[in-house]
Amino acid sequence: MIVFRYLSRELLMTLSAVSAVLLVIIMSGRFIKYLAQAAQGALDPGVLFMIMGFRIPGFLQLILPLGLFLGILLAYGRLYLDSEMTVLSATGVSQQRLFVYTLGPATLVALLVAWLSLGLAPQGVAQVERILNEQDALTEFDTLVPGRFQSMKGGSRVTYVQDLSDNRTELGGVFISDKRLSSDGAKERGITVLVAESGRQEIQPDGSRYLILENGYRYDGNPGKADYRAIQYDTYGMLLERPQVVADIGEREAIPSSELWGSEDQRHRAELQWRLSIPLLVFVVTLLAVPLARVNPRQGRFLKLLPAILLYMAYLSLLIAMRGALDKGKVSPELGLWWVHGVFLAIGLLLLFWEPLRLKLASRRAAREVVHA
Repeated sequence: MIVFRYLSRELLMTLSAVSAVLLVIIMSGRFIKYLAQAAQGALDPGVLFMIMGFRIPGFLQLILPLGLFLGILLAYGRLYLDSEMTVLSATGVSQQRLFVYTLGPATLVALLVAWLSLGLAPQGVAQVERILNEQDALTEFDTLVPGRFQSMKGGSRVTYVQDLSDNRTELGGVFISDKRLSSDGAKERGITVLVAESGRQEIQPDGSRYLILENGYRYDGNPGKADYRAIQYDTYGMLLERPQVVADIGEREAIPSSELWGSEDQRHRAELQWRLSIPLLVFVVTLLAVPLARVNPRQGRFLKLLPAILLYMAYLSLLIAMRGALDKGKVSPELGLWWVHGVFLAIGLLLLFWEPLRLKLASRRAAREVVHA
């Protein structure tokens, strides 16, 4: 029991550190993506942290298996390097018993991953979809930030307002630069610049929204040429288009797991198998990591780290590829993703029992040589 607690503590501490680093890296990349959309006016900056919070369960369900895999390699590799595993082996702790000890924390991780994969992650994706749908209902007027140039319509329009009322109905100091494109959008035909002292939003009975500018000028022309046309106006109206929010999630990811059970839809069955595969992945990578963590103290703890990571990447990549094939009906649902787990389970068993099997065969060979002698 003392050995089990010691190994579990070392493993869970390394797992927590590795998972925290991976989570920060992944969240930073996604946050930058959402921040770029907010800077372009496609997202309200106030919802960024809500979106990231709801996406955390989806990130963790894939980070924790990798964190456990790396945690076993790093924690047990250090124990081998410090000859602690040699002492444990001398007291009767074999590779098989070490694997049994490791199943304790691995089971906790698998239960947490199952909860995330089957419960929290779909709920989080559903909340993100709700937020993005609300953002789709906004116009560029609703996402304006005073004192900031904001790019709209894929960069073809730049909008700036100096002042904006608290209820977002009145503007002051308006500047709008809009590129005029050809009908196919491939060629720029000129540029239109609008400046106005003030503006307001006006909603029509059909729900469309217009920006009404007052006391300003409109300039039409081509950059680099002196044939600009200037028009002074008292009132000018322009249609407010809705910003396009680019989401990186699929509709199936938001479906509750209870609705996927018993579904005959091919895509739903693929999604359910994927959600069940992630907790199963935890046990298989544990079986792979325990023998791969064994290193010679003279070789260093990182000798097998790169081959082990490549093996893990092959495992996960094959699961993702088979998920896509199952989606398209190229693989039968009965075979599905299960054969991938079976292949790597066999590899793990071979790695775990290879050393005692090799020693047993060597002892038999030596015994035969003695008899013949």
